[in-house]
Amino acid sequence: MFDVIIAGGGPTGLMLAAELRLHGVGVVVLEKAAEPTEIVRSLGLHVRSIEVMDQRGLLERFLAHGKRFETGGFFAAIDKPWPARLDSAHAYVLGIPQTVTDRLLVEHAVELGAEVRRGCELVGLSQDEAGVSAELADGTRLRARFLVGCDGGRSTVRKLLGVGFPGAPAEVEILLGAMEVGVPSETVTAVVSEVRRTQKLFGLGPVGDGLYRVVVPAEAVSGDRSVAPTLEEFKRRLRAVAGTDFGVHSPRWLSRFGDATRQAERYRVGRVLLAGDAAHVHPP
Repeated sequence: MFDVIIAGGGPTGLMLAAELRLHGVGVVVLEKAAEPTEIVRSLGLHVRSIEVMDQRGLLERFLAHGKRFETGGFFAAIDKPWPARLDSAHAYVLGIPQTVTDRLLVEHAVELGAEVRRGCELVGLSQDEAGVSAELADGTRLRARFLVGCDGGRSTVRKLLGVGFPGAPAEVEILLGAMEVGVPSETVTAVVSEVRRTQKLFGLGPVGDGLYRVVVPAEAVSGDRSVAPTLEEFKRRLRAVAGTDFGVHSPRWLSRFGDATRQAERYRVGRVLLAGDAAHVHPP
């Protein structure tokens, strides 16, 4: 029997596992995906997250794989410089792909004694006064004193609990992907700089391996964001927004996300808790 089962091996679940181990709590992380994802949803850490990494002695690892950028901001789509003085020892943004962040957090949690199991999909749970029983897709059953759902905005744990997820539905949808381009990098830079004068939800930038990360608004909000967009959809939207499709080809992965804002009606039901996107979602 474990002290805590964590459903979901993203940043929230992994950081929680590490924090629990620092307090001597026995924990197992169950991640549905059999292999680490290639999809890079986040490209960096902001000030508060960097401060936490420093507090936990992890900052040097992250700095070794990332790049520091001076902070800046925008309000109502108007670019503004950051205040002259920001009350932090780490007043910068750290550019680092989420895939790398996840890997570093897995290493950290495992070093502290957490168990991380991949290819383990939670499909059922029940609880009593003594603990929680978790049922996996392969029929395995695990037992723990508590269970925490860190399994994202479409949280299985939240749905199994019957907890509502009210809020505002998406009004904007963004296509996100990694692919190669068929034009010189100078052309990409020039076009992106011009388009971003009026369109903030747009970007193309190199992410290594000959790939570019592409961010472009979708034509409309789709009915099912679990269905990946097609390369042709990317080309069509790039031509509409930027006047060119940049000759994009050979996609590594394609995805989409919206700007829905929702919050779980409850963060805890008995011995089961919700955290991260399972508890609340909002635009970046």
